[in-house]
Amino acid sequence: MVRAASGWLSARPSSDFPLKQDVASATLRPSLVNKDVRPASGWLCARTPDVSGDAVAGGGYHLPVMPAEVAEWMRAVPGMFIVDGTLGGGGHSQLFLEAGAEVLGIDRDPEALAHARERLAGYGGRFSTWEGNFGRLQEAPPMRDGRRADGLLLDLGVSSRQLDAPERGFSFMREGPLDMRMGPSSAHSAAEIVNEWTEEALVRIFFEFGEEPKARRIAAAIVKQRAAKPFATTTELAACIESAVGRHGRIHPATRAFQAIRMAANEELESLAAALDAAPQILKPGGRLLVITFHSLEDRMVKRFLRRGSARFIDDPGWPEPRPNPDFQFELPVRKAIAANAAEISANPRARSAKLRVARLLDPAP
Repeated sequence: MVRAASGWLSARPSSDFPLKQDVASATLRPSLVNKDVRPASGWLCARTPDVSGDAVAGGGYHLPVMPAEVAEWMRAVPGMFIVDGTLGGGGHSQLFLEAGAEVLGIDRDPEALAHARERLAGYGGRFSTWEGNFGRLQEAPPMRDGRRADGLLLDLGVSSRQLDAPERGFSFMREGPLDMRMGPSSAHSAAEIVNEWTEEALVRIFFEFGEEPKARRIAAAIVKQRAAKPFATTTELAACIESAVGRHGRIHPATRAFQAIRMAANEELESLAAALDAAPQILKPGGRLLVITFHSLEDRMVKRFLRRGSARFIDDPGWPEPRPNPDFQFELPVRKAIAANAAEISANPRARSAKLRVARLLDPAP
């Protein structure tokens, strides 16, 4: 038996959120439409997040990754305007606020927003929030009004709170409903993907998003089992995957498949691509872009974007000489990714795969 989810998950069934995908072909498309969900009678009023005790101090919600490095490279000072595109528990935003900056926190998760507003209420008007996907940065009210930021932070992946809450359905370690949505505006639930997408579509996301070498065997097992009974819980899906491929070593065989389903449900790579493309329009000249990634697909996308954007010239074997790069708009204060130090990894094991990349937007006038 699976208990009904709390928070916005319990207020509206996943069928209330329209699909943005052709299930037959499973063609992924970015979800760039912000849903107008009113808290007075919808999912947001169904639950008040825990904002007491350790939660207010930050220990009960989400531990920010690489705080010292983020503070060092963002270099927040009074008068700066910084956009935290992935607010989460508000740990990084608090660093910027403590330095005297003004912060706009963006998140698609209404529970994260409610927690951060309570936690950071003491900073008054220097802290504001906007509910939305970081892939739609330009739709945030300050950006629509033409304001530009001195800094933009994107801390990708899933928060500790989301992973540890069984009702959110992100982890195969705890039984919960197959959901995995980071917010009610997410394109799909995990149940929709697992029970409705074609076998070919499942193979594709397991290969592309999970880099899973046994993608075909896993997809075939899922399709076979769902024909008898649709999947309803995380543990059912994890058991099916383990039965199909066996278990060897310490890493659970469902790890990569769960990552792939989560990324597809929330259109994470599409959102990242949109946010990177929007960054030059969001930032002032001299503004800093900081991106924290947690797996190779994200880091590869960020690395290629910054490498292309920081090259003054581009070359081709068929050209007589290099040509000016029309996408040249960034300089890289540090060219390699920054990793979490050993002390942080010991205190927060989820930081072990984190990589931070930093860029500064150039002034186009010269």
